[in-house]
Amino acid sequence: MAEIKNYTLNFGPQHPAAHGVLRLVLELDGEVIQRADPHVGLLHRGTEKLAEHRTYLQALPYMDRLDYVSMMCNEQAYCLAVERLLGVDVPIRAQYIRVMFAEITRILNHLMWIGGHGIDCGAMNMMIYAMREREDLFDMYEAVSGARMHAAYFRPGGVYRDLPDSMPQHQPGRIRGEGALRERNRNRQGTLLDFIEDFCRRFPANVDDYETLLTDNRIWKQRTVGIGVVGPERALNLGFTGPMLRGSGVAWDLRKKQPYDAYAQVDFDVPVGSRGDTYDRYLVRIEEMRQSNRIIEQCVEWLRRNPGPVITGNRKVAPPSRVDMKTGMEDLIHHFKLFSEGMHVPEGEVYAAVEHPKGEFGIYMVSDGANKPYRMKIRPPGFVHLSAMDEMARGHMLADAVAIIGTLDVVFGEIDR
Repeated sequence: MAEIKNYTLNFGPQHPAAHGVLRLVLELDGEVIQRADPHVGLLHRGTEKLAEHRTYLQALPYMDRLDYVSMMCNEQAYCLAVERLLGVDVPIRAQYIRVMFAEITRILNHLMWIGGHGIDCGAMNMMIYAMREREDLFDMYEAVSGARMHAAYFRPGGVYRDLPDSMPQHQPGRIRGEGALRERNRNRQGTLLDFIEDFCRRFPANVDDYETLLTDNRIWKQRTVGIGVVGPERALNLGFTGPMLRGSGVAWDLRKKQPYDAYAQVDFDVPVGSRGDTYDRYLVRIEEMRQSNRIIEQCVEWLRRNPGPVITGNRKVAPPSRVDMKTGMEDLIHHFKLFSEGMHVPEGEVYAAVEHPKGEFGIYMVSDGANKPYRMKIRPPGFVHLSAMDEMARGHMLADAVAIIGTLDVVFGEIDR
C-alpha cells in the first residue's frame, strides 16, 4: 500500500481557479486540506494613499478599479461618504438612478460570479450564458457614462448626467446581414429606459435557464452541498456580510436595515439560506438576481413619471451645465475652481457603507478642511471573507478548495487595494 505523504502545495496565482492573483499555500495530508494560507499583495496599488493625494473628485475613478466587477456600487459608497461630510442633499431622481444602476451592477457581479464559479466546478456553459447577459448590462453602462466598465457615473451630489433619450445601435458590418442587424437593434429603438425594461422582461427566463443547468444538477450538488459550512453565529464572529452572511441564515441587508438613497421607497425581499454551505450561498445569489430585477423594474416605472434634476444645485460641489458655463462669468469661475482646485470639505470624519454585491463595502474618511481627504480607509467585504478560507477549507478535499474560493466571490482589486 502506498504511503500517504504530507505536501505543501502552492495553489496559484497562475492556477485558473485562483482567479489570477491569489496565492494559496495549502498543507495537505494526501488530498485532505490541513491548512489553507492565503497570501495577498500581488495586486497592491495603494488606492487609499493615492486618494489622499487627489481632490475628492479625482479620487472617485479609483473606486471603479477596486472591485472591477461592481464598479458603481463602489462609487456609491464613496459619494455617500463625501455627501455626509458636505451635508448636501441629492435630488430624488438621482437617488432612483443610483438605486437602479446599483442593482444593474449587482446583477453584473452575480453573473460574473456564477460564470466563474461554474467553470471552477466544471460547468463550462455557465460562463457563456452569463457573458451574454453581461453584454446588455455593459451597454447600459456605456449609454450613461461612455465607458463599459469604469464608469465614474456617480458623483458627489447626484450623477454625472440624466438618462439618454436614445440607445446606441449596432452598425452594419461584413459578417451579419440586414435581417440579423435588424433583430439585434430591435430593442434599441427607444430610450435607455425602454432598453432596460426590455432586459427586465427577458431576464427572469434567463435565470430559469441558469437554474435548469445547475440547481438540481447532481454533479453541481455533489460539489457544493455541505462544502464550506459556516453557522450563523460563527459567520457573525468572522465578520461575514452580504450573501456569505445571508447564506448562513442571518437576514442582514443594509438596504433594509440602514436604507440609503431611494432604497426605502422600493419593495424587495431579502433571500436567506439555512445550512450555510456553498449550495445555499449559490441559491441566495440566484434569488438576489431576481430581486434586483424587481427593484430595477420599479425604478424604471418611477423614472418615467418623474423628471427633474439629477445633481445638486450647489455650485461648490457640482459643476454648472455647459450652456451656463459658456454664457455666465460666475458659472465659468465655479467650473474652473471645481476642476482645478476641487471642493473644500468641512472638517470631520464619516463612515458610509453600502450593500455591495459581495457584502458590506464601507468608506471611512477623515477631512481636515482641505480639498482632498486627510485619511481614507476602505472596508472591503472580500478581504474579510478570504480570511476565513482556512477555517472553511480545513478537512475538505483539494478539489473542494476550488468550490470554496468560488463561493467567496473574491475580486482582488478590493482585497489588495
